Amino acid sequence: QVQLVESGGGLVQAGGSLRLSCAASGSIFSINTMGWYRQVPGKQRELVATISYGITNYADSVKGRFTISRDNAKNTVYLQMNSLKPEDTAVYYCKCVTGGMGYWGKGTLVTVSS
Repeated sequence: QVQLVESGGGLVQAGGSLRLSCAASGSIFSINTMGWYRQVPGKQRELVATISYGITNYADSVKGRFTISRDNAKNTVYLQMNSLKPEDTAVYYCKCVTGGMGYWGKGTLVTVSS
């Protein structure tokens, strides 16, 4: 079993920045992919960014504003979010893929005020 703990969410004004962190612990072997997804009420969870063996992937809506990074020694993934917009408001979830299984964190709320 793998546990993921997210942190760093909160309230920020439009144009501001936040940094999310997600630490993985438990029965971790080789982590293939770590990433961030987000969800607003009434909508499907959507991909924000992933990182796999150093290769990053971003949703078009966040390219140039968000940066995903990973500390392999700490099994931690980060999401630096700059130039935040009200439409970035959502619950952000961390996902880790290891041992052929996907694991989700409980989420952290990001609210961007206009």
